[in-house]
Amino acid sequence: MTTSPWSIRDLGVTMNDPGASERAIATDTSFEDVYRRLWSPMVRLAWLLSGNRQVAEDVVHDAFLRLEPRWREVREPEPYLRRTVINGVKAHHRRRKVEHRYRPGPQALAFNPEIEEVWNLVARLPERQRHALVLRFYLDFTIEQVAEHLGCPLGTAKSLIHRGVTSLREGIDRDH
Repeated sequence: MTTSPWSIRDLGVTMNDPGASERAIATDTSFEDVYRRLWSPMVRLAWLLSGNRQVAEDVVHDAFLRLEPRWREVREPEPYLRRTVINGVKAHHRRRKVEHRYRPGPQALAFNPEIEEVWNLVARLPERQRHALVLRFYLDFTIEQVAEHLGCPLGTAKSLIHRGVTSLREGIDRDH
């Protein structure tokens, strides 16, 4: 399990916070409980979408910072955080487009040797295809949910997934 380099205190919530109990959602789950339960899954999601662990942690940290002031209003924190993380990664990609033109290639990521080859193929996919595959196969979204999260028609989502899988198969076949 991945631990956060940030503590819950960095988010402005303490155990002695008198408003903490008022911000508990219907299931009496505290903000701290949600933070502990969802930190790792949200970092994994952001990491798969961005390809960078530091960016993933920053995006998730920002997502929790956005959730905290709205804690009493948000009935289901997981979908809220997921959407915030996906939007945060998209914003990161938009900012990086100009930077990317002037920087050398992406840093090599340290993975287990068994999946290094596949990750290299996934990392080379166009951004939207990579996002579609992560949403479909990592988060196990339906194609309709992928289309909704990518903000595209259903047929486009199907096409992105199909083309991404085809590219991965061709890359694996070519390398073997």
